[in-house]
Amino acid sequence: MDLNRRAVLGALGGLAFGGALAATVGQVAAAPFDQSTKPFGWTPHKLDAAACAKTAYEGYWFNDYGCCYGAFYAIVGTMAEKFGAPYNQFPFTMMEVGKSGISEWGTICGALLGVASAYSLFWGRKERNPMVTELFRWYEQTAFPMYNPGEAAQGVKGELPTSKSDSVLCHISVSRWCYTSKLAQSSKERSERCSRITADVTAKGIAILNAKIDGAFKPEGKSEAVAYCGECHDKGKAADNAKGLMDCRPCHSGSEHTQNKFQNHP
Repeated sequence: MDLNRRAVLGALGGLAFGGALAATVGQVAAAPFDQSTKPFGWTPHKLDAAACAKTAYEGYWFNDYGCCYGAFYAIVGTMAEKFGAPYNQFPFTMMEVGKSGISEWGTICGALLGVASAYSLFWGRKERNPMVTELFRWYEQTAFPMYNPGEAAQGVKGELPTSKSDSVLCHISVSRWCYTSKLAQSSKERSERCSRITADVTAKGIAILNAKIDGAFKPEGKSEAVAYCGECHDKGKAADNAKGLMDCRPCHSGSEHTQNKFQNHP
């Protein structure tokens, strides 16, 4: 009996090993840069900009994840809540990296990064870049914040001072607001301001997304400053040495704020 039992177990073990080996041999290693769906293969859905603005505002405060997370979740997370897969398979906390201009570096406004990243799930650069440009140019030219959560405010209630940044950079956007409002960048008011901007950027980003889905999106041209500087600095011009679409004036205006502050700083 023991011999028969050992023989059966041995046979089963051999079958299991053989099956595992066959499965291993049958597996095809993923090629470099492979992904489970075709590039930009997710389908975008139209969203309610006002409802998503509220989600973006709340997402900013959720676990202190900040602007990029709030904006991205308000778009892709809303699709996840409404439509399930594949949207609910995204690791949303990854977008927390964009907080405060990417890990506190004050570079691109995290809300802008969140919306642009959401676009990139659906469209490649030929279609996406005009959408990003439209959003970013609007951000440069708009006095923020506009959104007001009313009694649902999680930082400071009531109206806040506004300012126009002429820049998509967190550093400049925050600094100009602080200069205008006479409030510290470390203040609760500044955090509230950025949470409201997250809602503003999301609402505008969704308006662009919805127009794109409807086939009604029509991008605008370059800003006056970029067009002027491009006369010399664009590709093929005399000084083809400046890259980017940002408004040039905040860093190259020659004002007292853009002079050398490493020498004789007051």
